[in-house]
Amino acid sequence: MLVLKAFHLSLDTIKSTTFTYRPRKTTAIKTNLFKAVRFVIAATSYSALAFSLNAKELPNAITANPTESALPKYITPVDEAYTVGNTEKFTLSSNVVGRKYDILVKLPKGYFAQDNSKVNYPVLYLNDAPHTFKVATGVTHFPSMDKAIIVAMGFAHGENGQYSRVRDLTPHHDPSWVKYKTGGASEYLKLIAQEVIPFIEQRYRVDSSKRILSGHSLGGSFGSWVMLSKPELFSSYILTSPSHWFKDDQIFADEAAYAKQHKTLRVNVFYATGSLETPENGMKHMVTGQQKYVERLQSRNYQGLSIKSEVVEGTDHFSTFPVGLSKGLMWLYKDIWQLD
Repeated sequence: MLVLKAFHLSLDTIKSTTFTYRPRKTTAIKTNLFKAVRFVIAATSYSALAFSLNAKELPNAITANPTESALPKYITPVDEAYTVGNTEKFTLSSNVVGRKYDILVKLPKGYFAQDNSKVNYPVLYLNDAPHTFKVATGVTHFPSMDKAIIVAMGFAHGENGQYSRVRDLTPHHDPSWVKYKTGGASEYLKLIAQEVIPFIEQRYRVDSSKRILSGHSLGGSFGSWVMLSKPELFSSYILTSPSHWFKDDQIFADEAAYAKQHKTLRVNVFYATGSLETPENGMKHMVTGQQKYVERLQSRNYQGLSIKSEVVEGTDHFSTFPVGLSKGLMWLYKDIWQLD
């Protein structure tokens, strides 16, 4: 049984309830739960101090100058967290992998409008939700970019985020990764295909022919592997800074095996890596890894493959995703799908 719960967080109480659908619902995730919160403040000219604050004391305590006791008269603290509209949060208790993951969802602004009641929307699926969901909600703020439902998968509950993502986003076991478990991508992909996508497509008005998978770094190379392993699952991919170097460029061997059995690869894929993602800047061969892999795909002349690749000038591994996601969505919306 697939268990899905929504979490409603407020300043005074945290409640876990079975989710009930409410139109125009917004999930407000409060971050200022500061009753009896302990802080340790260390500064170069101050010794470390430990003390307790409650919610009422907090606004005056966190100031640029620790000696200030009050906010300026023209500044009023607001006891309410900022929320992103048309968002929902669920917890999936997976039967496939036996772990729990949070799912964050953002609907386009016009989703509930009467004029759009029969509109089915593309869906943008993301991994690494704590990073990618924030970026995607910002990138899709303006109407020209706000054309898809955003679905972001978080990390496994109770696990370090890096441990969770390394296991889930790597398709092969690599014994050289001694600090992390690798090779869990097959099970993670089953979770997406058998649990996440059916839930999303049952709950929302979606165009199942326009599923997009986007990922960054290991999430990018995960996408490259998914399009070879289950090419029918997603029609399109936006992959930034893909770690094609994983396990001595294993993705090239994966592609060669695919090419022996297939002449078609009916996907749209946009790749972007930052120009600063080079060994000279302390990175692996990210730029050349993307370029060589794209050249390999193009050399096959796969039927149905639409591919675009960019090296983004001036961005590094931590700043490429917002640019790549924006450009990838524009490419899909305007050039591939020709959406209004």
